[in-house]
Amino acid sequence: MSEAKPAPVPAGVTEMVAAVVTASRALVAVSARSLAAVGETLTVPQFRMLVVLEAGGPVNLSRLAEHLAVNPSTAMRMADRLVGAGMVERTTDPADRRAAKLALTSAGQRVVHQVTRRRQKEITRIVEAMPVEHRSAMVEALQAFADAAGEPQVDPGTYGELLLPGWN
Repeated sequence: MSEAKPAPVPAGVTEMVAAVVTASRALVAVSARSLAAVGETLTVPQFRMLVVLEAGGPVNLSRLAEHLAVNPSTAMRMADRLVGAGMVERTTDPADRRAAKLALTSAGQRVVHQVTRRRQKEITRIVEAMPVEHRSAMVEALQAFADAAGEPQVDPGTYGELLLPGWN
């Protein structure tokens, strides 16, 4: 029996994957620096939980775990740490008194906003260093990438104060 050969990789895919991996390393570094700068001891997954709660509001643990693509036990441990840090609170679900909902506290919201502002400023600095003629293509490609990943688009108005001169 002969082994089936894998299908050939379509032209340009290898280069695209390498470019995205390289860019993702840069973005992870920006995120890590932004997280470290707020002085809170948070992991990237814990911060992601805060962001999900900030964007979607109170949610039960299983739904939160599903959104984060982790096991409910992992989500519970993360939530416990964030409750202990005062960034997340547990409330009783009015529809089911036996179920708990997790919600962001004002302290958690403050951390999300601080980290996000720092990240926006650093990304703005990086974008300003890019050649102007590449910016529109980058926006289109990143939007398509986020769509393919199932990540909801962020409203550009959220970043209005950081927009570069002449960008709309």
